[in-house]
Amino acid sequence: EPGVKFYTHVTDQFAPYATRAIAASAPEAPHVLDGLLQHRGRVPVREHHTDTGGFTDHVFALCALLGFRFAPRIRDLPEKRLYVFDNSPAAPTLAPMIARQVRVAQLRAHWPQIVQLAASIRSGHVAAAHAVSTLAATTRQSGLATALAEIGRIERTIFMLEWMLQPDLRHRVQMGLNKGEARNNLARAVFFNRRGQLHDRTHENQQHRAAGCNLVVAAIILWNTVYLARAVETLRLTGIDAPDDVLRHVWPLGWDHINLTGDYRWSADNPKSPDQLRPLRLDRLRLPAAA
Repeated sequence: EPGVKFYTHVTDQFAPYATRAIAASAPEAPHVLDGLLQHRGRVPVREHHTDTGGFTDHVFALCALLGFRFAPRIRDLPEKRLYVFDNSPAAPTLAPMIARQVRVAQLRAHWPQIVQLAASIRSGHVAAAHAVSTLAATTRQSGLATALAEIGRIERTIFMLEWMLQPDLRHRVQMGLNKGEARNNLARAVFFNRRGQLHDRTHENQQHRAAGCNLVVAAIILWNTVYLARAVETLRLTGIDAPDDVLRHVWPLGWDHINLTGDYRWSADNPKSPDQLRPLRLDRLRLPAAA
């Protein structure tokens, strides 16, 4: 049974910008915000996609408070309930989905604590994963935990309605998750040639291993991107059409042309210049017949 997994954040351009080694049995939701806030890359994250494992009402609330649009693919969505501010008649199709009114008085009573928590997470004084885990783990949830969950229910209600009404949103989230899973396939191939064995005992060494795997994956994606761009340029120069609406479906995640076995040399000696590229395999190119 696996004891550790690498939880990685990936941009819509396939660049991994945060990774963390966590216990295989640990919930993923507490680590969503850590990746969004603590990465060192200049990634202006506007919307974050995740599967059901990364979704809780507390995460919905904190993402909204910290300026991120949270867009998870929620399993068993028809079984989730909506929350409203008043008892005004709703559309007949939505009435069975409404659970109750939002507890506004509870939000007002704990609003200073909510703002303080969000500010502490944003400034880095409190780790988001620790805060979310603590709020969810208490046997009898505190007033802060229940008030924060109310904000999450408001945000989740808005998101569920948008999910039902906007096919583009559903497509965008599914596409984002597909990209993440495709990148994970590449990471599994890189990590010890698909064996996926991790023998490091300390969390620090496991984190180093995760970062190393992430770096190799990023290097392969960059390599593929550079050569794909050269290939497209060559195709267009030879008269072969390569429409942009087709290229947007070409992902730089293949590895059949890369030897993944052997030793990875982590050295900055004799760095290669960016223009020192290998020639394209033009012998495999089928040029259009002359008119």
